[in-house]
Amino acid sequence: MLGSRLLLQRSHALYGRSVNTWSAVGAAFNVQHQRSEHLQKNVGLFGVSELSSPAGFQMAQHQALREAEFLVRKARTHPPGAVTVETFDQLSDSLCRVADLADFIKVAHPDAAFREAAERTCVEIGTVVEKLNTNVDLCQSLKNLLENEAVLATLDSDTRRVAELFMFDFEISGIHLDESKRSKAVSLNVKLLDLYHEFLSGSHLPNAIDKQVLPEHIRNCFSIDGNRIQIAGLHADSPNELVREAAYKIFLYPNSSLLLCLDELLACRHELAALVGYESFAHRALKGTMAKTPETVMKFLKLLTEKLSDRTLRDFKMMKEMKKKTHSTNPEVMAWDHAYLSGAIRTEKFNIDPSVYSPYFSLGACMEGLNRLFIQLLGVSFQAEQPKMGELWSEDVRKLAVVHETEGLLGYIYCDFFRRPDKPHQDCHFTIRGGRLREDGVYQLPVVVLMLSLPPPSSKTPSLLTPSMVENLFHEMGHAMHSMLGRTQYQHVTGTRCSTDFAEVPSILMEYFASDYRVVSQFAKHYQTGEPLPESLVSRLCESKRVCSAADTQLQIFYAALDQVYHGIPQNRSTTDILREIQAKFYGLPYVNDTAWQLRFSHLVGYGAKYYSYLMSRAVASMVWRQCFLQDPFSREMGERYCREMLAHGGSKEPMLMVQGMLQKTPTIEDFVDALVLDLDTNVKSHA
Repeated sequence: MLGSRLLLQRSHALYGRSVNTWSAVGAAFNVQHQRSEHLQKNVGLFGVSELSSPAGFQMAQHQALREAEFLVRKARTHPPGAVTVETFDQLSDSLCRVADLADFIKVAHPDAAFREAAERTCVEIGTVVEKLNTNVDLCQSLKNLLENEAVLATLDSDTRRVAELFMFDFEISGIHLDESKRSKAVSLNVKLLDLYHEFLSGSHLPNAIDKQVLPEHIRNCFSIDGNRIQIAGLHADSPNELVREAAYKIFLYPNSSLLLCLDELLACRHELAALVGYESFAHRALKGTMAKTPETVMKFLKLLTEKLSDRTLRDFKMMKEMKKKTHSTNPEVMAWDHAYLSGAIRTEKFNIDPSVYSPYFSLGACMEGLNRLFIQLLGVSFQAEQPKMGELWSEDVRKLAVVHETEGLLGYIYCDFFRRPDKPHQDCHFTIRGGRLREDGVYQLPVVVLMLSLPPPSSKTPSLLTPSMVENLFHEMGHAMHSMLGRTQYQHVTGTRCSTDFAEVPSILMEYFASDYRVVSQFAKHYQTGEPLPESLVSRLCESKRVCSAADTQLQIFYAALDQVYHGIPQNRSTTDILREIQAKFYGLPYVNDTAWQLRFSHLVGYGAKYYSYLMSRAVASMVWRQCFLQDPFSREMGERYCREMLAHGGSKEPMLMVQGMLQKTPTIEDFVDALVLDLDTNVKSHA
């Protein structure tokens, strides 16, 4: 496989005299794609031969299901031992390899036929997984292993943990219940899938209003459809206060059917959790995380609120003073003002203009910077590969091989970075295939996709990134390297398949590298002149991020607390009444009557009871940065410790044990809070 690698040739496009320094990696991202003239065989999406056409999803699905049937029989009949766990992992892998790929294609492929075929496959395999999770005979084979102390004593710690994780999956699906209750658990899970779809779809729909309701001078700020105005977002950055207020009140106006959907969704989650033996859905969701319990999460959020209170009040006071300068008719800071006023304060203090930074941040330069950083820290480099015909879903996707200096090829990253029509506007990481040690002793290489929404290169200019785009690129690459370096024996716990509040640590840690001038100066060069980005610009950028950062953090605390309460013990109150109360306790800006922000909180589906994870992961990342990398962001010693103690284990080790191994101490909730507060302190000396 390595021998057939074709490196992309260095580009000599007219991007200025510095272009001649690009390696194949930089050139691959700084030039427009050129089609190969050679006739090639269609190898199928990601090299899966069946997926050369939409119909191939049915073939891949049938093959995975046949393999699954064989593995289920093997697991049920084989004597308990390590082979039991290996068989379960093979079963998981055979289904995930098709389901994960389909899960990506259903949102990313430009061809509707591919998307629809992938969607059908997701539903089919999802149904099979639900049945397997309540297969009593299959569970019994695992139970026989876990109850046999003599056999357990022969298992290594990773194998034992993976066995326990598989059993946990059975338990939360109600495997220990009688047949009628198991059937109820299955029906609740099926019902929840429909409710998730309904809520997510509704959360993104615009709200419409008769155009006569709005003053004429602001109507053109929105989309007009005949006599109706469509409002599809909050317009939070608009300098016109009336536009912000109108958008907030109309976009967040309660939708009665969606309120009922959310009520039903939360009730179903609680019923399912109670059915399988948990006090609440939050208790079920948090088992196995760093936080472990809802009580710990709320302690974390309350303590952080207390520690930030003075800073948050100062931030809102600054916002109020800024609002006075705008000659507003309402001197009070309202919920629709937060984003605009904090941005206005940043502009007044630092006047950060993204267009000043962008020429220094060509995508090729940023990829070179990441490449150099990973070589120095981890001994890992990127190699640009020429994809084969049919391998990609869009010709502007780039393929990278990730290679370790001594271990060789680690896996592949497909970089779907550029905007295109109908592509989702989201920055995210998808696991297409997890790494695992196969029966033949060969390691199955992980494959991931990184999706961003960057401007594509033209014939005259490369893709130029704003500072926030650079930060997002580094963030997502943190996820990718977690997937590449998580060399676990089992794919069930490979890479980012770990607890949610730990999964964000590697990605957030990369944001600290992206803000450190010692790192940035290695690659940030003007794409035309080769001039380095001045250090003063990076310092100003970092200082600007701290403006109103306490209030911004408090807003995230409010969201996290709301998520916890919604998924806690049912309170027999409306979700809006709960929101009003939690907003008063955890935010600082008043609730606006006749609004239902919770109906736009789409993270309630994917992060149910786990939205706090971003804050807790940031706390851990901050501690790792300050203790291990602040002194030297290129330290190979610390890079190797980071890989050894955190990245390598995926989810095969308790998350807090990985944090302890990295920090060489056991952090407390107070330590997490202090780390976040320290990050917001403008008096902290930064190397950025």
